[in-house]
Amino acid sequence: MSSSVSFDPRVLKTPHPVPGAPDNWKRFFSFNTDAKVIGIQYIATALFYLLVGGVLAMIMRGELITPPADLVDPSVYNGLYTMHGTVMLFLFLFPILNGFNNLLIPPMIGAPDMAFPRLNAAAFWLFPVFGVILMASFLVPGGPSGSGWWAYPPQSIQNPLGHFVNGQFLWILAVALSGISSIMGAINFVTTIIRMRAPGMGWFRLPIFCWTAMAAQTIQLVGLPVLTAGAVLLLFDLSFSTSFYRPEGGGDPMLYQHFFWFYSHPAVYVMVLPVFGIFSELFPVYARKPLFGYKVVAIASFGITVLSLIVWVHHMFYSGTPQWMRNLFMVTTMLIAVPTGIKVFAWIATLWRGKLRLTTAMLFCLGGLVNFIFAGITGVMLATVPVDIHVGNTYFVVGHFHTVIFSTITFGVYAGIYHWFPKFTGRMTYEGLGKLHFALTFVGAQLNFIPMHWAGLMGMPRRVASYDPEFAFANVLASLGAFLLGVAMIPFILNIVSSWARGPKAPPNPWQAIGLEWLLPSPPPAENFEDDVPTVISGPYGYGLNKPLVENEAHYVARALEA
Repeated sequence: MSSSVSFDPRVLKTPHPVPGAPDNWKRFFSFNTDAKVIGIQYIATALFYLLVGGVLAMIMRGELITPPADLVDPSVYNGLYTMHGTVMLFLFLFPILNGFNNLLIPPMIGAPDMAFPRLNAAAFWLFPVFGVILMASFLVPGGPSGSGWWAYPPQSIQNPLGHFVNGQFLWILAVALSGISSIMGAINFVTTIIRMRAPGMGWFRLPIFCWTAMAAQTIQLVGLPVLTAGAVLLLFDLSFSTSFYRPEGGGDPMLYQHFFWFYSHPAVYVMVLPVFGIFSELFPVYARKPLFGYKVVAIASFGITVLSLIVWVHHMFYSGTPQWMRNLFMVTTMLIAVPTGIKVFAWIATLWRGKLRLTTAMLFCLGGLVNFIFAGITGVMLATVPVDIHVGNTYFVVGHFHTVIFSTITFGVYAGIYHWFPKFTGRMTYEGLGKLHFALTFVGAQLNFIPMHWAGLMGMPRRVASYDPEFAFANVLASLGAFLLGVAMIPFILNIVSSWARGPKAPPNPWQAIGLEWLLPSPPPAENFEDDVPTVISGPYGYGLNKPLVENEAHYVARALEA
């Protein structure tokens, strides 16, 4: 790859802030083109929906704490798990990672903003719109969709009440808008990284977070149009009685499964790749060592991207898939263990004999790494055809999925918040509250999700409101874990709110980290380095090497301290 950069960001004149836009707290509630404001808008809104999705989960776990369906009606339960999954994926994880992209990519590469600031703001404002549309499904006759976050036909194209606007209609509309918003964001992130890097920042001087963002957004550009098109066809079948997926009209419901999983399996990597980037950024900082195998780790990100696009049938082993296709996709699914394993070994090698600083951010990284190793082992089990057919519709899959989605990805999100909070708010968080948040979250996650694996291996089916009493003990433990995760949110919210309001003022580089963003004041000015963009002269992980990152580094350090 070329190490030269053809675009000089010092000549860019970003049209922000929008003329007349507020310059105080009100900017977070306005159409603002500053990527840092948009990043905080994404993260704050996503955390609100984390609370919403968490409340739905605790109602479900309250139902499952006893074998019979005695808390909510089974049809209501179906609506709850559909909304829980949809909210957590489309209203929490995807948006909050877009928030990190907005906050980190421009300062990490020395750009003043995103390549298309207005498109960036428009992409964000679609997010609360589809959030309102989705939550409105609680108010329509029949309530929210009960067909799950995957919305398989023929269940998802049933409309027994006959209302044009129903829960499934609103679900599809919200998902389609989410897809459009994410495609707009992906175009912006990819263009920004390719075109707006600082002078001297070749591809192999690019921070790993930006590599993983590029890899994840490439998946979005390839896969999301397929899911969005599949959802539109589903909407036609539901609302206009077409027969794309109706067997009685010549349609094929399996076609939808192919559309859905072509994107939705790689979507896990859209979420986990940026978290791999966060791990790769934080481990060197808190171990005080260069990232082991930087170039290989960077290339492995795109290895995951390529392989993730040829594994979707892994979710359809028990859907009448021919044996030859099962074997083929079993192999491709297992191959993903190679690039992900490279990353895990690189992180462990980075930590090996490092001078570890166990800050809250580092604790969440270590917890996320341990959980991911466990999830990787169970993931290889599920990639194997006989095991997958045996446990495919049991709670084993639920436990595995949540270990990836919550115990790895959400742990990485928390680590990123604690690490970069001082940079973008100008305030330090309280470490005591942070470590209490970590302890409760780690214990709660293990108590919640490990018993799910156990129940699944014993044969407990998923997506049910009632179950055989032999699974009661595992479900009691899982429910207690879920409630503990709810309690863990209290110190987190207290910490974020009180730190931002009255926390100690943050210096420009409280963790002694290496990276362009740490050469900026805390919080950074509107256009980061403005016309004084530094020239990069070395890689981003030179811990212990005593090499400056940029030309005349002392000038930028002094300027950040004086601001």
